[in-house]
Amino acid sequence: MAKYPIFLELGNRRAVVVGGGAVAMRKAQTLLAAGARLVVVSKDVDDALSALCQGGNAEIIKAGYSKSYIAEAVLVIAATSDEQLNKQIYKDCQELEILCNVVDSPELCDFTVPAVVKRGDLQIAIGTEGHCPAYAGHLRKKLEQSITLQHGEFLAELEDLRKRIIENVPDQTQRKVLLGKLVDDESFEYFIENGPAKWQEYADRIIAKESKG
Repeated sequence: MAKYPIFLELGNRRAVVVGGGAVAMRKAQTLLAAGARLVVVSKDVDDALSALCQGGNAEIIKAGYSKSYIAEAVLVIAATSDEQLNKQIYKDCQELEILCNVVDSPELCDFTVPAVVKRGDLQIAIGTEGHCPAYAGHLRKKLEQSITLQHGEFLAELEDLRKRIIENVPDQTQRKVLLGKLVDDESFEYFIENGPAKWQEYADRIIAKESKG
């Protein structure tokens, strides 16, 4: 069944990773980067994971898994090497209606974690329904060569411009036309060749022209 793709707001919301090894470390990094309030549950925690959780919005519970540790979590990631424990974590999450991901077990996942290309606030997520994450990683590497930091910088300029258009252009159809021209390849190439300040002048000319028309 096809999954529903979303970008989930995790700012200061409880997210639990059960496990203390290298896989748990990778999951913890991405959750902290998304602003989650991270809880790591494991009797044994790698030094790198311990260091990651120091001074951040994170805590480590050095204990065996208990259902009480996942209460009030938005999501849970089971990253242990114990298959039976992972199944129990998934079962508990279903009972508590908490989203769960069991690493390397697509059949025990309410969500999968995509491969991501990130350039500033620009994010491109690639998913394979959990069938072959390695292929998603391969495609991510290809996209990383064509989606540059300048695409992220361009987005930042577009964000400010979009706010101005919303404030100053009341007609929604006209807004759509303007934004369509300002996000196209010609506009991006002008940004690359001339820089942000000149591009803003270019955008102002387009807005003025469309407003008159």
